[in-house]
Amino acid sequence: MKKSLYVLVFLTLSSVTVFAQKINHLSKSDIKKGWVLLFDGESTKGWTSVGGGAVPSGWQVVDGTLKAVAGGKGGDIIATGEYADFELTLDYKVALASNSGLKYFFTNYANGGSLGLEYQIMDDMLSEDNGQANHLAGSLYDILAPSKALKKLNPAGEWNSVKIIAKGKTVEHWLNDYKIISFNRDSKAFKDAVAKSKFSKVDPPFGSVNKGRILLQEHGGEVSFRSIKIRKL
Repeated sequence: MKKSLYVLVFLTLSSVTVFAQKINHLSKSDIKKGWVLLFDGESTKGWTSVGGGAVPSGWQVVDGTLKAVAGGKGGDIIATGEYADFELTLDYKVALASNSGLKYFFTNYANGGSLGLEYQIMDDMLSEDNGQANHLAGSLYDILAPSKALKKLNPAGEWNSVKIIAKGKTVEHWLNDYKIISFNRDSKAFKDAVAKSKFSKVDPPFGSVNKGRILLQEHGGEVSFRSIKIRKL
């Protein structure tokens, strides 16, 4: 009995070690498939402020995570390079009541300023911006709400896994291995939703650009990211 207990403990610790090794890591298979890390787990290399300067001190690298410090006024940060067709994955964890976001196709619009489509990241239970379905975690912010049936969100303080697939005009939002939103940027349904949003006056039409930056949003609260990787499709 005692021997069995030792074996169980060893296997448990081994599985934890293997999992930890996979954080901010690309396997040989990942590399072969074209994946690249956007965060090396040790520095802010490859990231800048939106204006192109160094990443502010309000963002810190802590225990293999890229963390926006609560009240640190770090501002939004962007990855170097632009992406059109891509698959992007990462893990995130928010503190209680915190709000953040992951933007893609982030670029400068002639009328509207610097904008991007936003995968909403937040504490659905306590964030002050939880009053609208299309503002909740996993939504295409202020435009499309995630599927209630398929959305499986872990609470504040726990890790969630995100995947965004953009191919041509089709975009998918995934949360914890479930596809919670799928839309076509050329569709009437998408354009009608944009017309009802805060982005209705943007020119060119919001969401119509086909290439842009990846952005991590700082919104005052604490949020941590890890295993940020992308591949071109």
